[in-house]
Amino acid sequence: MRKIAVSALFLSLAGCGSLFHSSAPAPTTYQLAVDEKPTAAPLGADLAVLALRVRRGLDNDRLAVLYPDHRLEYLAAARWSGPLDEMLQDLTLQAFWQAGALHTVDTDTSAFGSGYWLEIEVADFQAEYKGTRADAAPVIHVHLVGRVGSAQDRHLLGEFDAEARQPAADNRLAAMVAAYNQATDTALARVVAETTDIVRRNPEKR
Repeated sequence: MRKIAVSALFLSLAGCGSLFHSSAPAPTTYQLAVDEKPTAAPLGADLAVLALRVRRGLDNDRLAVLYPDHRLEYLAAARWSGPLDEMLQDLTLQAFWQAGALHTVDTDTSAFGSGYWLEIEVADFQAEYKGTRADAAPVIHVHLVGRVGSAQDRHLLGEFDAEARQPAADNRLAAMVAAYNQATDTALARVVAETTDIVRRNPEKR
């Protein structure tokens, strides 16, 4: 009887292949990029970009969608290239490097001692549907809250909002990702400009 029961178990599992294999296509992975915006007069200051803080519900690698009834869901067919905090930290570093606004910009885990630190909180990073039409294109909403401080005493020197809304060209995934890229690029350009301005107004005391 025990052998019969074990055989029946394996037969039942074999008939339920969906428990182990899915016929759904694997989600497509997307990586955002920032445009190069060089500055004319870089400052001789070092900046550490701290690990980003991400609002609950966005702290994953999925493309979030917010509906008019405040329902937050995720696109099944797409993923970011990594968790949102890691991807945005990499993009923030790229934005500073390409701008050349500061002498050195790196993560807080680097070996050098930075004069300033930047903390970013991700308040919004989702596609938002406003109307009731099923074919309506969403608006991509990126909202970053930045805080800049002195590395010597951890004193807060200034804070700012970097926010961008970019309508997608249509209600397709490719158009949404393109709008995500534009909104992120706009918000990060503001992060670079605001951070650089705060550092300029608060020269490091050596």
